[in-house]
Amino acid sequence: MQVRRYTEADRQAVLALAPRLAEGVAPWRSSEGVLAAVTGWVVEALARSTEPGRIVLVAEDDGIVGFVSGEQRTHWAGDRELYVGELVVAPGHEGQGVGRALMESAAEYAKLQGLKAVTLDTGAANSNARAFYGRLGFAEEDVKLTKTLS
Repeated sequence: MQVRRYTEADRQAVLALAPRLAEGVAPWRSSEGVLAAVTGWVVEALARSTEPGRIVLVAEDDGIVGFVSGEQRTHWAGDRELYVGELVVAPGHEGQGVGRALMESAAEYAKLQGLKAVTLDTGAANSNARAFYGRLGFAEEDVKLTKTLS
């Protein structure tokens, strides 16, 4: 497996992975709305991938088997960091080191840019993702609370 920068030739393969981002979302959210949003995030990440401070990496192993996107941000406390907007591993490739390789490559990019941290958001209901990020050394920093109204 090779991790490399995204190119326009990867577009359709990466977009085909976007629906995986809808997994683990709170059950009271509209599935159609969630799918539209996550697809929009990926489309935007790809469109802006060549801008300064942005990166999209793909994992390739006889085709695209995952991707990660990130952008440099400044935390409200002033630290510059890489915010990972999306990380997706293709079905059938989980547990094979694809996600780890993508996240390690994103962290290496962040270090080379002189950034202080890598941050991301994931759904509270996405226990698999939360456990994965915990194994990579991520610590929970913020908690978002929601009360649905009937």
